[in-house]
Formats: sequence, structure tokens, C-alpha cells
Amino acid sequence: MPGLASYHDEKSDKAPNEMKRRLNNHLYYFTVEDESLLAETFPRIERDSYAISYKVRNTDDVFITTAESRDAMDRSDVPYNGLAEEDGNQIGLYHSAQSREELADFEDAIKALTVAYRGIGALCVGTNGAHDLDLSDGIDLYSYFTAPAGHTFIWRIFDHRQEAIDFVAARYSEDEEAHEWAHTLPLESAAELADYH
Repeated sequence: MPGLASYHDEKSDKAPNEMKRRLNNHLYYFTVEDESLLAETFPRIERDSYAISYKVRNTDDVFITTAESRDAMDRSDVPYNGLAEEDGNQIGLYHSAQSREELADFEDAIKALTVAYRGIGALCVGTNGAHDLDLSDGIDLYSYFTAPAGHTFIWRIFDHRQEAIDFVAARYSEDEEAHEWAHTLPLESAAELADYH
């Protein structure tokens, strides 16, 4: 895996938790008997962890979370039933310059959000309140993620590679990197996501 060795570098200035996040990019599907346990537990999880989970679209009780959040749930003795794993490396993110700067440490959480929508990729289209934000292709195709710095970033979620290619061609025709990103999404469609049943 390209770049993986740099995370083992003893001279690395990355904090241990950041290294762990980068090395374990798996996402985890799970259920809980009582959803309120998550709402009660997550605010109490230690400050050096970023605990988050999302309910998977069109399910009653299936959630997805990051490896860091699952580890925090385990340390806090949250009872849950693991269902399946998703390889976060298979989920593509395309950042704006601002989202890359503010959300670099939260990519796994954004990937979990993408998968909760049964998406294979997400592209940052701007920040909430931006005057040039265009959601005309359907509000249900978008979600948001608020950075600790306070900006709320809007993400276009894609469930097919071709959908991403078409979107980028229409909206970002001059952005060669965006075109390359869309054409090289690791998964072709959401049908290739893990089965959690």
C-alpha cells in the first residue's frame, strides 16, 4: 500500500491516535438494542477520541462507525452486535482546499457518513451558506459534516462511479484532478459495499 510505511516511521510527528486512524481505515456496521446508549455514551468518551456513528439509510437499526469510535465504544463497555466491516480505503473522498485543511483528521468519519448513505464516494461542494452552493440535482444526494473549527462542509454523495463522472463533467469541467478522482473511484457501485445482513 503506497505511503503506509511512512506511518511506521519512528521519526513521525503524528500522534499515536492519528497513526492508528490512518492504519486502520476499516468501518464497522453494528446494531444496538437501545440507540439511546450511543447518545448517552459518546459525549462521555475521552477527549482524545472522536466518537461518531451514523444510522445506515433505509434501515431501522443498523449503524456504521469508524475504528476509532468502535475502540472507544469497547473501552466504554457499550453493548453492540458487530455485523460486518467495510474497507474505508475503497471509499473515495474529494476535498476542497478548505475541507482538506480542516478535515484531514476526520476522513474516516466522512467515509462512514458516505457509507451510511450507501455511497462509494463523496465530493465536497462547499460550505453551508456559500452563495454559489448548487444543490439543484436533489437535496437527498447531499449531506454535511461540521469541522471542529466550525465550518459546515456540504458533501455530494455518489452511489455509482458513472454518477460521479457525470457530476464532475457537468460541474467541474476544468478540474483535471476531480475528473481523475471520479474515474478512479475504487468501487463501481454501492452494490459492491459490504453486506451487513
